[in-house]
Amino acid sequence: MLKCLFLYGGEKIYAIVDIGGKQYKVAPKQTLKVERLDVPQGDVVELDKVLFIGGDKDTLVGNPIIKGAKVVATSLGEAKGEKVIVFKYKAKVRYRRKKGHRQTYTKILVNEIIKGEGE
Repeated sequence: MLKCLFLYGGEKIYAIVDIGGKQYKVAPKQTLKVERLDVPQGDVVELDKVLFIGGDKDTLVGNPIIKGAKVVATSLGEAKGEKVIVFKYKAKVRYRRKKGHRQTYTKILVNEIIKGEGE
């Protein structure tokens, strides 16, 4: 949950964006960790699956997305998450399998939210 909404041109603004099949609530100047994006560090990413834009003055709700709206962000590089252990076990038959997995994430910094056409 966002604790603070940032001012954007004199008004507070936030957006709900679909990134990698998951929905994130973002605001300008916010850093977040998302599923791996194939973007080099320092490049600009335009996220165009904006589902909702809210703020002080008005709200825009997409059906399912808002046309023309996008969130501009900068890639801060990739990082790996914590290791998840997968352990399979069957009693009395000496069957044991242990695997580990570390998910790769991309850190992004949200620069601005561009409003599109409201429907």
